[in-house]
Amino acid sequence: MSVNTLTATQLDSEKGRSLTQDAIARLKKNKMAMLGLFVLLFMVVIATLTPWIAPYSYEEQNLDLGASPPSAAHWLGTDTLGRDQLTRIMYGSRISLMVGFIATAVALTIGVLWGAIAGFVGGRVDAVMMRIVDALYALPFTIFIILLTVIFGSSMLLLFLAIGAVEWLTMARIVRGQVLTIKRQEFVEAAISMGLSPWRIITRHLIPNVLGPVIVYTTLTIPSVILLESFLSFLGLGIQPPASSWGSLISGGVETMEEYPWLLLFPGLVLTITLFSLNFLGDGLRDALDPRASKD
Repeated sequence: MSVNTLTATQLDSEKGRSLTQDAIARLKKNKMAMLGLFVLLFMVVIATLTPWIAPYSYEEQNLDLGASPPSAAHWLGTDTLGRDQLTRIMYGSRISLMVGFIATAVALTIGVLWGAIAGFVGGRVDAVMMRIVDALYALPFTIFIILLTVIFGSSMLLLFLAIGAVEWLTMARIVRGQVLTIKRQEFVEAAISMGLSPWRIITRHLIPNVLGPVIVYTTLTIPSVILLESFLSFLGLGIQPPASSWGSLISGGVETMEEYPWLLLFPGLVLTITLFSLNFLGDGLRDALDPRASKD
C-alpha cells in the first residue's frame, strides 16, 4: 500500500460523521424501530397497490355465502353481505392511512408555523397566541369534531381538516419551546443583523433547526389521529358506507362479534399492528435524534 493510499485511508477513518449520519446509524441499531418502519412501508405499499392486487372487487357481494369464516377462497372470511374481508381491510387501509397522514400534515403545518411565530416574535404576540392555545386546550376536542361533522357533513376532506384542526396544539407548544431556546443563538442573531425578514428567519433558520422534535412528535400524532378516526367511525360519524376504514370495520365487527368474531378480530389486529409500529418508530426516532445520544 502506498503512502498516499494509507494517508487517505487514515483521513477517511478519522473523518467525523454528520449529525444526520449519526442519527441514521443509531436508528438502524434499534431493531424495534426498524421493524416498525418495515411494517409501515409494507402497509403503505399494500394500500397503494390495493386496486390492482385485491383478491376481489370492493363492491362484489355474495348474499348466498353471507358471513363465512376464513377459508381457502376467503383468507379472512366474509362479512354479512358476503364481501371478502381481506379486500375490505385492504381498501380500509387506504382511508385510515390517508386520514393519519393528511390530518397529521394539516396539524403539522398549523402547529409548526404557530409555535415558530409565537416563539420568535415573543412579547404580547406570544402571550396572546399561547392564550388562544390554552383556551382551545380547554375544549372537549372529540365533541368539537363531532359537532363539525354533524354541521358540515361527514365528507372525507372535511374529516381530514376537522381532525387536523384540533391536533396542532401540542405541536405548537413543542415548536415554541424549541424556538425560544435557539432564537438567541449566534446564527439567528447574525441573520437579524443582516436585515433578513422575520418570515425568512423563521422559515429558513428556525424551523429547520426544530425538525428533530417535530419528526418525533409527528410519528406519535399519526396513531392518535388514526385512533380518533376509528372512534368517529365507531360512532357512525366517520367514513360512511359503502366506503370503509379500519374503524368502521371494527364498528361493524363489534355488532356481530359473538356470532362472527373474525369480523372484529382481523381489522382490530391490523390496526393494532400499525399503531404499535408507529409507536416503535417514534421511540426509535426520539432516541436517534436526541443530541445527548451523540455523546455516547
